[in-house]
Amino acid sequence: MMPTLLIGDFILVNKFTYGIRLPVINQKIVQMNDPQRGDVMVFRYPDDPSLDYIKRVIGVPGDVVEYREKKLTINGQPVAIRDTGTYSYVGGGLSYITAMVYDERLNGVGHTMMTEPGKPSVFPPQVVDFQYRENCSYNAEGEGFVCKVPAGHYFMMGDNRDASNDSRYWGFVPDRNIVGKAFFIWMNFGDFSRIGTSIK
Repeated sequence: MMPTLLIGDFILVNKFTYGIRLPVINQKIVQMNDPQRGDVMVFRYPDDPSLDYIKRVIGVPGDVVEYREKKLTINGQPVAIRDTGTYSYVGGGLSYITAMVYDERLNGVGHTMMTEPGKPSVFPPQVVDFQYRENCSYNAEGEGFVCKVPAGHYFMMGDNRDASNDSRYWGFVPDRNIVGKAFFIWMNFGDFSRIGTSIK
């Protein structure tokens, strides 16, 4: 989720934003709000519900999400982006990575997203067989994909688009896996300037 979230961030998650659920079985008993495009959401990883993941909601039920040549389109409408510079960080294997940073707007609200020049939009060999896989079509050369989000499910992507293990690879997140909405960074012992930062 870089540069929105960084290693060392402790975050607050509102578990009641999307409804009240019974503990353990996670059954929703009171409906409140539905996840919206652009929300940063914590959810149980579909392939291993013991793991919590955090990604951004890109597609809601019924949406057609297309991502080709690093350009995101939802229901045939290109998502507006604006170049805001670069971001550098140390990646896996201690490689130094410089990515292009953009302001991306979903539902009229902006957030930061970044991509690495020269990397494909998706790595097709890493796509697993997931539920509703037939709703997605992938370009063999990695130029992109298109997916229709099934009812009761959400399509999630990380803000560090080229280094994110997300719905492109393991599929849709069912409503029953939702934990809550991330909204605030309350501590980072390695960077005190991040304390009190709202998550957008």
